[in-house]
Amino acid sequence: MCVVTETVASRTQDGRSSLSLGTAAARNLATTTKSVPQMQGITSRWLLRVLPWVETRGGVYRVNRRVTYTVGDGRVTFTNIGADMRVVPEELRELPLLRGLAGEGVLGELADRFEQVEYRPGEVIVESGRPVDRVFLIVHGKVNKVGAGEYDDESVLATLIDGDHFGDHALTDSQSRWEFAVKAVTRSTVLELSRESFDELMERSETLRAHVEEFRSGPQRRQNRYGEADIDVLSGHSGEPEIAGTFVDYELSPREYELSVAQTVLRVHTRVADLYNEPMDQVEQQLRLTIEALRERQEHELVNNREFGLLHNADLRQRIPTRNGPPTPDDLDELLSRRRKSQYLLAHPEAIAAFGRECSRRGLYPQNVEMNGNMVPSWRGVPMLPCNKIPISKTRTSSILAMRTGEDDEGVVGLHQTGLPDEYEPGLSVRFMGISEKAIISYLVSTYYSAAVLVPDALGVLENVELGR
Repeated sequence: MCVVTETVASRTQDGRSSLSLGTAAARNLATTTKSVPQMQGITSRWLLRVLPWVETRGGVYRVNRRVTYTVGDGRVTFTNIGADMRVVPEELRELPLLRGLAGEGVLGELADRFEQVEYRPGEVIVESGRPVDRVFLIVHGKVNKVGAGEYDDESVLATLIDGDHFGDHALTDSQSRWEFAVKAVTRSTVLELSRESFDELMERSETLRAHVEEFRSGPQRRQNRYGEADIDVLSGHSGEPEIAGTFVDYELSPREYELSVAQTVLRVHTRVADLYNEPMDQVEQQLRLTIEALRERQEHELVNNREFGLLHNADLRQRIPTRNGPPTPDDLDELLSRRRKSQYLLAHPEAIAAFGRECSRRGLYPQNVEMNGNMVPSWRGVPMLPCNKIPISKTRTSSILAMRTGEDDEGVVGLHQTGLPDEYEPGLSVRFMGISEKAIISYLVSTYYSAAVLVPDALGVLENVELGR
């Protein structure tokens, strides 16, 4: 008796017979070569790399400056904490009505009564013929006084910019009406004081009621060209003249930066941590990706936070618009000329591309410079670093930052605190929070940070950079 043995061939996907084991089946018995988990949202984070980080004990960093104000130049000066603007009380003496007003408390209370209003390009601030019932201080932006021309057509009577004011006669003449309209040319920030608010304060303040039209009696301290209280120094003398005495006056209420925080809770099931830790530690990989996301958020806040972000904390006098829209070499030259020792330019990658197009159109080819082993574009030897955290508006405009860094150079510094409990990286801690009844391990991941601009010219912004042309 003959026994015939038949070998059954496996079938491939197209139905044909296969004479060997397929790869799909073989993978069930093989160990694959794996990569660590990948994350597309990781960027170069140049801002975190170039900022010098200052140890901030107690969680607060105080920036002491010399007193800075200039009364008598016809322009009003403002201070800002993030995006919140306030007029310097002493600067209210630039208004003719308040020029001789004595009493710092009255000026301070009056400054607090101004309301901040934002206007879009083309928006009407006041209408011609309406009653004049408030005074306007232009914090930032450009507005046009518009009236009737010689042939009854619309004509621009004047252009007002940062520090200008109008409508101050509203505080004394309740019957006057606007003889012109005022329209915003660019996005503008304006402080407004209503006549009702002014009258309410005047009823309670005898000093305000008795104000006069001349400066406060007594000598005024001189200022240098930066508006700082001058330091008297005698030089080039001979013999025995009397040496001038002086002191360096400081701001009485210096700004303090509190450390901000970014936190998240990382959760990992104990079954995953126990059984699937080869060849890679699951908790470690989860933590690595979580920290990457926190660092991305940290850089975003350092750029965009309204309290300490660089875009909102640049001094108003250090903000300039582009000449024609796109970022040209002329624009960057003006931006760099406003500060000594500019060390870095930060721009959105699309803004860098727009600047490259303008250079190519003019036949210019900026040189690349080496930064931490990478070649990056530059202008006038200043590296232009990409930062996709700088926003692009709906109208396809962005900003370019220029800054000087470091405490020794009175520049921009990053703030953090090291030596935290359960510190995993400098300024970042990972704290075990326990295991829930559902067998889930929780870790609190926290990082503390902020940024400070030590003097106004350490940071400048080129605004309204068009990307589409």
